[in-house]
Amino acid sequence: VQLQASGGGLVQAGGSLRLSCAASGSMFSSNNMGWYRQAPGKQRELVAHISSGGSTNYADSAEGRFAISRDDAKNTVYLQMTSLKPEDTAVYYCKADVRAIRGGPVREYWGQGTQVTVSS
Repeated sequence: VQLQASGGGLVQAGGSLRLSCAASGSMFSSNNMGWYRQAPGKQRELVAHISSGGSTNYADSAEGRFAISRDDAKNTVYLQMTSLKPEDTAVYYCKADVRAIRGGPVREYWGQGTQVTVSS
């Protein structure tokens, strides 16, 4: 299973970006999916999470500004980010919990990261 993240870039404060993360490879089902970020000198932190049933939860810093969604037909998870702030600058990583084969274990997979830079 491979996760390919895209959509990062440079944006001014107050702007918007939409991140995408497409999963490919042998997959029976994908369970929870999420976006994390890591700023320089800081630990990786959860930004948003979506369950297989569509339930979502957000970090306090993302609540009200970011929206996570998923398209299971495309094996893709999205993160719509609005009202971006300089403190949102980080490398954003997607994660998916995937069962590769029926009856097999659920394993955690990470994308390669996409840089988001918000200028003031």
